Amino acid sequence: MEGQEPSGRSLLLKASKELSYAKQMIEAIDEENLTYSFSLIEANVWKDAVEKVTYEHKFVPTPEGGCICKRTSTYYIKGDAEINEHQIKDVYGKKTAGLFKAVEVYFLANPDA
Repeated sequence: MEGQEPSGRSLLLKASKELSYAKQMIEAIDEENLTYSFSLIEANVWKDAVEKVTYEHKFVPTPEGGCICKRTSTYYIKGDAEINEHQIKDVYGKKTAGLFKAVEVYFLANPDA
């Protein structure tokens, strides 16, 4: 997919307290450098404060044969809008950690996946 135009996808999620709709756009996939990035370009939790959030992932191989995923999130805020930094670090950070833990459990149980 390297060099291709960004592609988009919409996600309709099981209704939760915070997030029930999100639209993502894949920004880049670089298989050689083990990186990929995508942007969350629409979500019901932002109201009118956030233009998009870009997530960049880099997978670093470990000597044991696994890898470490390093993730950077960049928030693009609209105009003079303000966002709750505590919510980003606490709520979304915990949800991201939970997602990575679920993926780890799956791959440990299914090493050939």
